[in-house]
Amino acid sequence: MIPFSPPKIDQRIIDEVNDALRSGWITTGPKTKLFEKNLIEYTGSKQVLCVNSATAGLELMLRWFGLQPGDEVIIPAYTYCATANVVIHCGATPVMADIGDNFNVSLEAIERLITPNTKAIMPVDIGGFPCDYEALNALVNRGDIKAKFTPNNEKQEQLGRMLILSDAAHSIGATYNGQRTGSVTDLAVFSFHAVKNLTTAEGGAIALNLPEPFDNRAIYEHLCITSLHGQSKDALAKSKKGGWRYDVIEAGYKFNMTDLQAAMGLVELARYDEETLTRRKHIFDSYTEAFSAHDWAYLPIYETENKCSSYHLYLLRVKGATEQQRDQIIQEIFDQEVSVNVHYQPLPMLSYYKNLGYKMEDYPQALATYQNEISLPVFYNLSDAEIQTVINAVVTAVDKVMG
Repeated sequence: MIPFSPPKIDQRIIDEVNDALRSGWITTGPKTKLFEKNLIEYTGSKQVLCVNSATAGLELMLRWFGLQPGDEVIIPAYTYCATANVVIHCGATPVMADIGDNFNVSLEAIERLITPNTKAIMPVDIGGFPCDYEALNALVNRGDIKAKFTPNNEKQEQLGRMLILSDAAHSIGATYNGQRTGSVTDLAVFSFHAVKNLTTAEGGAIALNLPEPFDNRAIYEHLCITSLHGQSKDALAKSKKGGWRYDVIEAGYKFNMTDLQAAMGLVELARYDEETLTRRKHIFDSYTEAFSAHDWAYLPIYETENKCSSYHLYLLRVKGATEQQRDQIIQEIFDQEVSVNVHYQPLPMLSYYKNLGYKMEDYPQALATYQNEISLPVFYNLSDAEIQTVINAVVTAVDKVMG
């Protein structure tokens, strides 16, 4: 069976994790701090804080911005549940927007949904393809949109507009207008989960790029405290001679990354462009070349004049397929020993959000996209022979089900 997305674990990863184990630092320590430094250099961000998941990073930044009941956050209806869940955790309301024809959120839909209660917009780089950040940044800075913004704390007054918090869980290494994701808007949060391009088993990172007069370094230092129970010193700081005493200055969270996780990240980041992205692009290009010969194939967009994906998910769509036919195609592919997936079930289809009153018919593009989407295997060790096996399995399955 060809798997869908196994992690890349080789001797370099094992050696670096063993080095962390032998060092005695298995919680947040020198490797985590080095990983943060390397991520700043790689992304071009002003500051980076590593955390234990992208979900934790998104929630931490919404809470930092002071989200409260009655506030609204605009998110795409087509995303993983974490994007919405963190808004719920903060007591605020997720306001769902439909998507465009490239899986990412529709700018026109966002603009229609903005109200005086809107505090933040959370675009999602689905599959690793960046959203239109130039247009998003221009939208929230437009005079009539800024006039709708009603701040309720000092940070919101200082920003003077809606926050753009990018859910960049899929898109580390992607570029927009020549800049890497993480540096193109106020805040971005990456995921290093086991199935992501760059994995630390579990983990994530917050990229800080807030405009003046915000001090991104000072915010980073405060977030270090908030992400560790509000404790004024982490384990590394307390290990210094005479440094045992600490204070707790707020009721914080347990969101810190460990050095065991960062050890994996250090290896993966060092070879990310040369090895990981290069191989994933080859897989994407191979799929596109093969499926472009078939009229039923709706191919994903992953490179344009000003955008380049991180090649995280190959989101193939089968033109004209119903949801039932799509599911039959998936079963036929599995029967040929190839694993595939679907990204994603739109949020209003999920019981929790359906029970809150969200209706799938309000998001026709998200529904149409979901109904015929199939995600194909993309991972570093997928061989050229296996790529051809995937292609053959998909073509055979579609021909069998669609005729």
